Amino acid sequence: MVGWFEIPVTDMDRAKKFYDTVFEVDIQVHQMNELQMGWFPFAENKMGASGSLVRHKEWYKPSDTYGPLLYFSSRDVQEQLHRVEKAGGTIVQPKKLIAKDIGYMAVFIDTEGNRIALHSRQ
Repeated sequence: MVGWFEIPVTDMDRAKKFYDTVFEVDIQVHQMNELQMGWFPFAENKMGASGSLVRHKEWYKPSDTYGPLLYFSSRDVQEQLHRVEKAGGTIVQPKKLIAKDIGYMAVFIDTEGNRIALHSRQ
């Protein structure tokens, strides 16, 4: 049911490099008045929400303990986890079984200080 998400950043170049590396994507950066946004790839007519990295001096502040916890869907969370530390992030919850019928999860801190989660069935 998620339609859009925004991840606060303080350094757009650093954040773009981190997410491009971890998820093997090409985030497109756009200046929109006082907001700088790094749009995640969007596939028309496919499942899943799209979203953006967002830099703004007053409205967006990264947090490793507060605010929303975003779960990125994955084929196997370990695929992204093995790239997190190489890209400058920190793993705070290694791959863990939630329940057999739900799957696995993991949590990391990105280069901006945000707490981000991963979920997979395997």
